[in-house]
Amino acid sequence: MEKHQMESVGPDKEFMATLAKGLAVIQAFGAERPKLTLSDAAAAVGLSRAAARRVLRTLTILGYVEQDGRHFALGPRVLDLGFSYLASQSWIEHAQRHLKALSEQLHESCSASVLEGDEVIYVARVQMQRIMSSTIAVGTRLPAFHTSMGRIQLGYLPDGELWRRLRAARIEPSTPSTITDLTALFERIKQDHERGFSIVDEELERGLRSISVALTTRTGAVIGAINASTHSSRTTRNEMRERFLPRLQEIAQRVAIAAD
Repeated sequence: MEKHQMESVGPDKEFMATLAKGLAVIQAFGAERPKLTLSDAAAAVGLSRAAARRVLRTLTILGYVEQDGRHFALGPRVLDLGFSYLASQSWIEHAQRHLKALSEQLHESCSASVLEGDEVIYVARVQMQRIMSSTIAVGTRLPAFHTSMGRIQLGYLPDGELWRRLRAARIEPSTPSTITDLTALFERIKQDHERGFSIVDEELERGLRSISVALTTRTGAVIGAINASTHSSRTTRNEMRERFLPRLQEIAQRVAIAAD
C-alpha cells in the first residue's frame, strides 16, 4: 500500500490509520528498493519523517525490519505473514502437489496464482526449465492483463468492474504481440471466460506461451488459477489445447474439492 493506495481508502470509522502506515512501509521494500533510509520510507508512503521514524522503530522492535546505520531492510520475520496466508489456504498445498506431477509429465513449468487488483501473485510454482528472463517464485507479481492466469480470473468480474479496471490500468506493450487496445483486451478476456481457458502467446515476453484454467469452488466462486508455460518453439497452441488443457482441467476439479 503506497501513497496513492492509502489516499484511495474511503472513510471508515473502524479503519486503523496507524496499522495501514505500518503495512505501507513494509510494502515499500522490494527488489528495486531492498534498503531504505528514513527519508526514503517517508517519501515512498507519503509520511512525515517523524511518523516514518515511529513506524520503522516499531517494526524494528517487532522484528519485521532490521536497521544498519541509516538504512533499514526487511527482517526474516516478514516471511511469517506470507506463510500464514499459504498455510490458511488448504487448496494451495493440493495444487502444488498436482502441479509437480503435471510438470514432471509435461517437462514444463507449472504454477498457481491468485488475483489481487491488476496483478497475479504466484502462490505455487514448479519450474522445470527457465523460459523467462526474470526468476518466477512464490510471491512474484505479474500484470494480470497480459498473463493467462490473470485473464482467466479477470473474466469472472462483472463487465462494469472489468471495464473500470481496464480504464484505470497502465496498459503498456511488453512485446510487439501485447494487446493494448482496451476493447480488444476486454473481448479477449470475455472470450477466454466463455471457453474456460486462456492462452497468452508472447505478450508478456518473447518466446513465452502459457495456458491457464480457473480454480473455482463448487459454488462457482473463483479462488485462483493454474497454468502450464512453455517456450513457443517447443509447443504449439494446438498442442497446448489438446495435451495440456485436459490435465489442467482435471487438476482444477481436484483442487476445487479440496477448497470446499
